[in-house]
Amino acid sequence: MLIGELSRRTGVSARSLRYYEAQGLLEARRGTNGYRAYDEDALASVRKIRALLRAGLSTEVIRQVLPCTRGEQPGFDWCEDLRAVLDGELADLDERIEALRRSRGALVGLLEARG
Repeated sequence: MLIGELSRRTGVSARSLRYYEAQGLLEARRGTNGYRAYDEDALASVRKIRALLRAGLSTEVIRQVLPCTRGEQPGFDWCEDLRAVLDGELADLDERIEALRRSRGALVGLLEARG
C-alpha cells in the first residue's frame, strides 16, 4: 500500500510515517516510480509505534523495544535486556515528574509570596 493509504488506515500523517521510517521504526520498499510501498504488517507496526509513543518512549527506545512487541496493544516477548530498558525509562519518567513537582511548588511559593 502507498503512504497515503497507510496514513488513512492508521490515522497517522504521511509526515509522521516518513519520520518513523527515517528513525528506523518502519520499513518501506521503493517502487520503480520512487513511491514508498508498505506491506500489510505496517498497519500493526504503526499502531505499536503510536502506543509506545503514548507511553512516553522516545523513538530511540522504541527502536530497541519494537522487535520485542507482539499484538497491537502492544504486548511484549521479554527479549534480553527489555526489562532493564523499560525500568530505566520508568526511572527517568519518575525523575522528570519529581522535577516538575519541585518546579510547581516553587511557582506556588512565588505566587503566595506576592499575595
